[in-house]
Amino acid sequence: MARDQIDMTPLQSRDELVAWLEAGVKPESEFRIGTEHEKTPFTLEGHQPVPYEGAKGIGALLEGMKLLLGWEPIMERGNIIGLYDVTGGGAISLEPGGQFELSGAPVETVHQTQSELMAHLAQVREIATPLGIGFLGLGMTPSWSRAQIPVMPKGRYKIMRNYMPKVGKYGLDMMFRTCTVQTNLDFSSEADMVKKLRVSLALQPIATALFANSPFTEGKPNGFLSFRSEIWRDTDNARSGMVPFAFEDGMGFERYVDYALDVPMYFVKRGEEYIDVSGSSFRDFFAGKNAAFPGERPTLSDWANHLSTIFPEVRLKRYLEMRGADGVPWGRLPALPAFWVGLLYDNDSLDAAWDIVRHWSAPERQALRDDVPRFGFKSRIKDRYLFEIAKECLILSHAGLRRRGRIDHLGRDESRFLEPLERIIEAGRSPAEEMLEKFNGPWKGSVEPAYQEYAF
Repeated sequence: MARDQIDMTPLQSRDELVAWLEAGVKPESEFRIGTEHEKTPFTLEGHQPVPYEGAKGIGALLEGMKLLLGWEPIMERGNIIGLYDVTGGGAISLEPGGQFELSGAPVETVHQTQSELMAHLAQVREIATPLGIGFLGLGMTPSWSRAQIPVMPKGRYKIMRNYMPKVGKYGLDMMFRTCTVQTNLDFSSEADMVKKLRVSLALQPIATALFANSPFTEGKPNGFLSFRSEIWRDTDNARSGMVPFAFEDGMGFERYVDYALDVPMYFVKRGEEYIDVSGSSFRDFFAGKNAAFPGERPTLSDWANHLSTIFPEVRLKRYLEMRGADGVPWGRLPALPAFWVGLLYDNDSLDAAWDIVRHWSAPERQALRDDVPRFGFKSRIKDRYLFEIAKECLILSHAGLRRRGRIDHLGRDESRFLEPLERIIEAGRSPAEEMLEKFNGPWKGSVEPAYQEYAF
């Protein structure tokens, strides 16, 4: 989510950190679906990155969106860096390389996710097309070098940019060259959170394979189906990965808090200022031992901001965030929330999914996570191909969505949004494999056609 929260109450005890997460618990009747997606802006002429500045830049695009939508601008040092709907709808924010993100409103059905997406695309096109800007639905920019990509005027990214090369080799690629689609889902109790976290963590590689969509770097095949997913394996392992402790006895909100306390921080925000505290732990800050703030204790805002800088495959905030999928063209975006809603919001499907994964060990889950960026459906766990497990999970998700029975105005339930994934399973190959076939065939060894075929 774009805005860094403002709640300046100093924290007194660890219990408050736990309570902040626990406040996410809600009855099933209030479960919502939040979908966030990123897309890469490019110039329609020449397929180049779009700078922030200028009459046809990203700043101008945001200004146009502000006028069109009547949303409140998010400003930083005089620059517009995002927009939000004061009525509790969505928000628009910028990733470090100008990737344009819609954080959707919390909605009740995947039908509403689809409607929100269609409205957003119509609005974005209305402003972007006259500016000569298009948007690409891939997990990674297919043709640009990192040096070509402009930097957005956001203070937190400057701190991250300096810190990333110290902790992994791909952090800057993650920031500037990748796009994802995520879905955020609720839990009804601590036990429900733990069960959903475990199932979704173990099965995140399935989403990675189904949505694998980043096989090109700088115009050539990079040897992976989801290079975006590979990038996360060496971005910053202190804050990403498969959080194996989630599967241990005693897992709950407290255990996640203890994990987060030791994840190195990036920044502390005071007013408009982002103060670089990169590498120091929240635990020390909490004990009044941060060098930049001697004797000062963090606030709830600091805690919320810190939790938003932790990047495991599934992230716990006041909801669970599914983080394993590449960005995809718009027609496939609602398939991600549909897949996870069918698995996690239906108790029969959730139980059946737990039965699939509960005998997997931490090293087996990790090996699957490590293999999936390169091998996709051909990855294996316990003598089974991921393809078979993906097929099984799709059937479970389908059944879960049918049982949910949320019907649109034409009498269709949400299972229709799984159709793109069912086609992928029928074809037996991921979107990236299909794209590589095009590259080696009709595209004649060029990634340029992607700017037509995979544009929003």
